[in-house]
Parts: sequence; structure tokens; C-alpha cells
Amino acid sequence: MKILLINGPNLNFLGIRDRDIYGTVDYEGLLSIVYAHAEKRHVSLSCFQSNSEGALIDRIQEAYFDGTEGIVINPGAYSHYSYALRDALDSYHTFPKVEIHISDINTRDEFRRTSVTAPVCDAVIIGEGLKGYIHAMDMLIDGLDVKSH
Repeated sequence: MKILLINGPNLNFLGIRDRDIYGTVDYEGLLSIVYAHAEKRHVSLSCFQSNSEGALIDRIQEAYFDGTEGIVINPGAYSHYSYALRDALDSYHTFPKVEIHISDINTRDEFRRTSVTAPVCDAVIIGEGLKGYIHAMDMLIDGLDVKSH
């Protein structure tokens, strides 16, 4: 299986930004965790991070042509207002997509409680910290009916 993991704006600042919310593990630490899990589960994993909305959309569009079989995405703040990112994600009905948020967005600022990208994903994982990435990958790898989660 080939999984694409996409991280949006400010996620490259893990371990620096809001440590009480996002923890102390930095972005390289996150990559080590997810790549180790992919190796353990015998899947191909590609990771992409950008602070630019257009670059995220371009990478999602590339996924259609590069053999990607599932996407894990943490759109960051773009999840709350990027209809362009939503449209890019909604273009794919051939493979599952799981949205993840490290923190529990439902208990934070009012504007963070709505995700415009979540409805076009097959599942949403919130508030599990970095373990949410592993959970999302396992959902894709195990072929679970992600609509039921």
C-alpha cells in the first residue's frame, strides 16, 4: 500500500509552537515515528509539508497520478476555511482520506470547531496527539470501513 501523509501550515513548527497543545516532539520526530510505523507495517509512505495552500493542492493532485492508495492529512488552519483544499480532496473517490488534528479542535477556539475539509474525508481523528497519525495510517492499512469511525 502507498500512503501519502500531508501536513499543512505551521506543522513544521511542532515542538516549538504551543507545546502545551501540540507537545514537545518536533517535526523530524514526527517523521521518524510515522516512517518507523510504515516500515513495521510494510507500506510505502511519502510525507509532504507546506505552509502554502497552493503547494498542498498541487501535491494532492499529484497523488491521483503517482499510485497513492490513501491520504492522511492534517490541514492545520486550512481545515477551517480552505474551500480550495476541500475541492482538491473531494476530487478523489478512488482512495480513502483521513483527516487528523493533533489537538481536540472541538474544545478550542470557536473558529477551530468547524472543518470544511472533514466532510470530504472518510474519517476524522482529533485529539489523539501524534498517535492520531498512527491511528489514521492503521485505518488505511487495515482496510477498515473508515466511514464507520
